[in-house]
Amino acid sequence: MSHKLTSHNLTSRNLMSPAKLASPRTTFRRVALFALAASLSTFVSAQTPAPAPATIATAPTQTPPFNGIAHIAIRVKDIAASVAFYNKLGYQQAFANTSADGTVTQSFVKLDDRQYIELYPVSPRDAQVGFLHLCFEGADLVGIHDFYVAEGLTPISVRTAGAGNLLFTLKGPQQPTFAQNIEYTQYMPGSKHTLEFGKLNGPDRVADKMTVVVLAMQDPAAAKAFYLDKLGFTASKSDPMLLNLPGTSAEQVDIVPVDPLGPKSSIILTTPDLNKSAAQLTRQQVEFKRASASATDSSGKTHTIDMISVTDPDGNIIRIQAAH
Repeated sequence: MSHKLTSHNLTSRNLMSPAKLASPRTTFRRVALFALAASLSTFVSAQTPAPAPATIATAPTQTPPFNGIAHIAIRVKDIAASVAFYNKLGYQQAFANTSADGTVTQSFVKLDDRQYIELYPVSPRDAQVGFLHLCFEGADLVGIHDFYVAEGLTPISVRTAGAGNLLFTLKGPQQPTFAQNIEYTQYMPGSKHTLEFGKLNGPDRVADKMTVVVLAMQDPAAAKAFYLDKLGFTASKSDPMLLNLPGTSAEQVDIVPVDPLGPKSSIILTTPDLNKSAAQLTRQQVEFKRASASATDSSGKTHTIDMISVTDPDGNIIRIQAAH
């Protein structure tokens, strides 16, 4: 019970008791005490700070940033032949999944510590070779997932995948033969991918990083709108169909019509030394084409891009260009 209530109740009982009458002097003293108690209570209230308003968490207004492109997945006729081809480009298989009889069902070819090409074999059920899916890496996968849910999308719940990383998937626009399956991952301590950090990054790699993945879409305009309006990508100033990933990775997707790429995969890798890349391909007897083209960068400046093109055993296209 507060000091104010105690003083007020005691004073009230004494003033109203019929047992004895108070003298004027006593009454004056009681009134003075009552006033003093009230003023003290007011002073204490004035000195007590008001409670801080409750903090209300605000949802992010844009897609949480991505770390970059994690991997692309392609279906191939012969995994061993494809792995041998990437070996010539300086890339190694980091690990693989196998069936009970030892057959490789998924090969993880490492481009750098955070990027892979996943190879899947054809089967009677899945006979189409070429591009399967694209995966983005996020630093906060739950945050990205929840943001998409708040935006009205319906991603699959975040789970731990077989390699030990967090993963969720989202249905995207229509590709040549099926709707895009967009994957999102977050590398976790102790996963197969993080255990490979610092390994297999040899000096003979023809390029250091995958910077662009080309996406052939049945309706490029609708696909572009989906990536911009729903997924939080931004259009490049140099090409309206070249879209920047959320964040600062400077990596991109390129939206193109189905023809002429069709179901094939097409990616761009970057290297600090294109001549070294050409020398590696020549040494490994990998056929390639080298050409130059004009391009406009994000600042509006036009410059010449020197580029090497190679194709894998299934006709998937790999372009290598000098890093800017």
